[in-house]
Amino acid sequence: MSEKYTYAVARIRALEVSLFTGSVIDQLIAMPDMAASLQFLRERGWGHPSESEGADELLAAEESKIWEVVSELRVGLDNFDVLSLPKTFHNLKAAVRSSCTGVSVPGIYYEDASIPGKAMEEIAQGKNWDRLPDSMREAAQEAAETLLHTGDAQLSDMIIDRACLEAILSAGKNAKESIVRDYAEETVAVADIRTAVRGAKTGKSLEFLNRALAACGSLDVGHLARAAAGGFDSVKEYIGQTSYSEGAEALSDSMSAFERWCDNRVIETMKPQKYNPFTIGPVFAWVVARQNEIKTVRIILSGKENGLKEEAIRERVREMYV
Repeated sequence: MSEKYTYAVARIRALEVSLFTGSVIDQLIAMPDMAASLQFLRERGWGHPSESEGADELLAAEESKIWEVVSELRVGLDNFDVLSLPKTFHNLKAAVRSSCTGVSVPGIYYEDASIPGKAMEEIAQGKNWDRLPDSMREAAQEAAETLLHTGDAQLSDMIIDRACLEAILSAGKNAKESIVRDYAEETVAVADIRTAVRGAKTGKSLEFLNRALAACGSLDVGHLARAAAGGFDSVKEYIGQTSYSEGAEALSDSMSAFERWCDNRVIETMKPQKYNPFTIGPVFAWVVARQNEIKTVRIILSGKENGLKEEAIRERVREMYV
C-alpha cells in the first residue's frame, strides 16, 4: 500500500471534524433572520473576520478556502479538474448569451474558474473559439449560432450543458483514481435523470431530449429519452427499473424531494472514501462534501432572504457528509 497520501488524509481527517452535521444545519435553519444566520456562520469560522461581509462574500471565501487546503496538501490539482468544469462551462454559457444579446449581468461569472469571466467574454465577443479547450470549442460555436439564428436561449444553454457533462465523463474515464471515475459517472447519470424529469414535466420533444442527454455507462439514455418524451409517469417508471430507483421514490414524494435526492446521491457515493486512507479518495470526497455544505448553506440563506418558513427551507436542504 502506498503512503503517498498519508499526510494529506491525516490533515483531512482533522478537517472533517469541522464539517457541518445535520444538527448544525438544523440550528442554522432555526436562526430567526439573515443577520443571525450570518453571525452563526461567522462564529464557526466561516468567511473572513468582517461584520460587513454579506452572504455572497462569505460563501465565496469558503469556496476559496477549499482550494487553499488542496494546494497545501500537494496531492496534484489535476485530480480535481473534473470538479471545476461546471464553473468554466457556466462562464461559457453566460459569455455566449452576453455576446449574442448585448446584455451583461453583473456578478454572473465565476472568477475562480479555469477561464474567468473577462477572458471568457473576450473569447465570445471575438468568436475566438480556438482559444477554448477542445471539449468546449464545438459546443461554444454551435450554441452561439443557435442563439443568434433562433433566439432560443434554452436550446443554446442545453448545447453547452451537454458538452459539460461529456467533458466530465471524459475527465473521469481518463483519471487514474477510481474515485474520480465514480464521481464523473454518478454526476452525469444523475444530471441526465434530472434533465429527463424536467423535460417530461415541461413536455419536451424526443428530439430535444436526445440532444440534451449525455451518454453514460449506467443508463440507457435512448430509453430514458423515450420515457421522458412519454410523460412524467413514463419516465418515473423507467427510473424505477434502474439502479437509480430511489430517484423514482423521491419523485413520488415531491419535486423538492427529487432535487434533494439528486444531490444526495453523489454525496452517498463519496462516503465510503472515508475508509480508503492510502488513496486520494478521502481528500476528493472532502472537497465534494465542502462544496455540498456550501451549496446547502446557500439554499438556507436564500430561503431566509426570501422569507421562506423553516419547513419550506428544510425540505430543500441536502444530506451532510458527516
